[in-house]
Amino acid sequence: MRKPDLSVDLNGLKLHNPITVASGTFGFGREYSEYVDLNNIGAIMVKGLTLAPKLGNDSPRVAETAMGMLNSVGLQNPGVEYFLKNDLPWLGEFNTKVIANINGTNIEEYCRIAELTSVKGVHSLELNISCPNVKAGGLAFGTDPDMVYRVVKEVREATGHHLIVKLSPNVKDIKDIALAAEAGGADCLSMINTLTGMVIDIDSRKPILARGIGGLSGPAVKPVAVRMVYEAASVVGIPIIGMGGIANYRDAVEFLLAGAGAISIGTSNFVNPKVTEEVLNDLENWMMKNGYNSIDELVGKLDFPKANAGSCTFEVPK
Repeated sequence: MRKPDLSVDLNGLKLHNPITVASGTFGFGREYSEYVDLNNIGAIMVKGLTLAPKLGNDSPRVAETAMGMLNSVGLQNPGVEYFLKNDLPWLGEFNTKVIANINGTNIEEYCRIAELTSVKGVHSLELNISCPNVKAGGLAFGTDPDMVYRVVKEVREATGHHLIVKLSPNVKDIKDIALAAEAGGADCLSMINTLTGMVIDIDSRKPILARGIGGLSGPAVKPVAVRMVYEAASVVGIPIIGMGGIANYRDAVEFLLAGAGAISIGTSNFVNPKVTEEVLNDLENWMMKNGYNSIDELVGKLDFPKANAGSCTFEVPK
C-alpha cells in the first residue's frame, strides 16, 4: 500500500508533515526531545518570546479542569536574545521548522522583536495578538478588527519573513478578525488561543489562579476551535494552522476537514509527551486505509456549505 504525501505548504512555509506543537506547551523542545524524535514534527512553535526576559505571573499559574487546563503563566521566557543565542542553534540540529512566537506590549515592540527574529534558522514568525494572560498587549490587540489590521500591517512592513498571526477566540466574530489579519499582510493564521475562564476553590472562596482568570485549553475547547477554523477558512484565502484540544488523529482530521492546512497540538503534550508522533503515525495509517494520497485531499473537504460571510463588517481602513 502506497504511503500518502504528508507534506504541506502554508503559503511558502513548507513542512514535511502537518503536525506542529503549540507555543507555550513544548518549551523550546529540549525536555520533549527525551521522549519524541523532533525530526518527526513538522514545526515547533517555541515558547512565547518577549523583548526582555519575563518571570511570568505569580503562582498558582495552572489549574486542572474536567476536560482541560486553565493557565495564567504570563509569558515566562528568557527573552529573545537568549533564545537566538542558546536555543535556536540547538533547534537547528533537527529536521523541523522553527516558528518564533513573538509578543509585545505595543506595536513598536512587536515590530522590534519581529526584526530581531527574522534570521536564518527561524522559518516563520507567529505574531501573538491573542494572549489573555498578560496585563498589556496580547488580547488587547486581537479583539478589534481595525487594531488587528494595524498591528499586522506594521509588523508586515518591519519584516519580510513568513508571518503567521495567532487569533483569539474571545471575539465577537472570528471572520472579521481573520479578514483583518489577512488584509494586514498575514501569510497564514493560527487559531485558536485559549478561551478565558475561572476556577474557584469553594473552601477558600477564592480563585485557584493567582490572577483569578486564565486561559482554558484542552478537549473542552475543541468544538469551539473547529467551528472557528471552519468560519475563518470560509472567508480568507490564506492557510490556517488549527489548534485547540487535539489529542488524537481523529481530532486532527476534524480540523483538516474544517479547513486547517496543518494542525498544532498543545495541552495533550502535558498528558502524553509522545502524542505528536502517535497522531502522525495514526493519521498516516488512517489515510492509507481510506485511500487518501495527500493532506490536500482533506483540507477544507467538509461536506457542508461554507460559513455565511454576509455578517462580516471589516473594511480595510483608508
